[in-house]
Amino acid sequence: MSHGDKAKQGQFSNPETPGYVGFANLPNQVHRKSVKKGFEFTLMVVGESGLGKSTLINSLFLTDLYPERIIPGAAEKIERTVQIEASTVEIEERGVKLRLTVVDTPGYGDAINSQDCFSTIISYIDDQFERYLHDESGLNRRHIVDNRVHCCFYFISPLGHGLKPLDVQFMKAIHNKVNVVPVIAKADTLTLRERERLKRRILDEIDEHGIKIYHLPDAESDEDEDFKEQTRILKASIPFAVVGSNQQIEAKGKKVRGRLYPWGVVEVENPEHNDFLKLRTMLITHMQDLQEVTQDLHYENFRSERLKRGGRKGPEPEEKDKDMILQEKEAELRRMQEMIAKMQAQMQRQGEGEGDGSHM
Repeated sequence: MSHGDKAKQGQFSNPETPGYVGFANLPNQVHRKSVKKGFEFTLMVVGESGLGKSTLINSLFLTDLYPERIIPGAAEKIERTVQIEASTVEIEERGVKLRLTVVDTPGYGDAINSQDCFSTIISYIDDQFERYLHDESGLNRRHIVDNRVHCCFYFISPLGHGLKPLDVQFMKAIHNKVNVVPVIAKADTLTLRERERLKRRILDEIDEHGIKIYHLPDAESDEDEDFKEQTRILKASIPFAVVGSNQQIEAKGKKVRGRLYPWGVVEVENPEHNDFLKLRTMLITHMQDLQEVTQDLHYENFRSERLKRGGRKGPEPEEKDKDMILQEKEAELRRMQEMIAKMQAQMQRQGEGEGDGSHM
């Protein structure tokens, strides 16, 4: 056997480990394919104006998603309706591509009457499910773009004493459609004691109103201790109290992103100052789980409802106004009674006619 033949044989055999087939290499194949294809993620941010949503998102992904944004005045805000603004950016880090779509909702909670301000948001979430279902049922399913909302950061004002009625209504309206992550905005306006008190109050109210927020999955028993501890800390930090800033400030001889006050510096990426790093860690380390919950729970619920309705949009027939259903049933009953009465009268006339014929 020549040297070249031996080299070729060495590529396809593994004499050192008898019984080795090679499918242990499958995860590496999946990893390579995923990296090549890239990842898609859609994040929705909802909250009243002035809570620093845009600043936080720019801080999270170190990018400017809103370069041409114009801030409306107070008079415009009163008349303003909720809008949907989706910004997509391609982020690449160490060869891994992420197609990030951030869905902002300017105008939410700005109007004097905020009764119907979340109907636009719910319609948008449903429309993305509808589009995905349509693409999935189509002939060409190879290049389906996933624009379904995988996560919603809901921003809560630090100035209240817990959740406002609008917060409760909105979260209850969307908690079966999307993964809700509550976020306390502008946490630098609170002392550490106030922050902990507000967190406890919000969690109690979420529990009291039966709101389903996104729960981080438990760490597997075979995970390392550091990851288990990280998961425990992240779970204990919900709702995340965050500070956002895109400004570089010098603190203790080094440049940091933060906010400068007369009494000192609040560092954005300092876990002792706020939960910014914890929120980012939660989003990045559980991005796959957020997508899986969207696919296996929220999208499947939507899909089964749509198929149950036979592909019709809109509410179920059972969800119609009860009075209308009763009226329709009563009208149907009256029609049937009239038909029976007519048939009885006809049979009676026929019986009478036959009786007269027999006497003749």
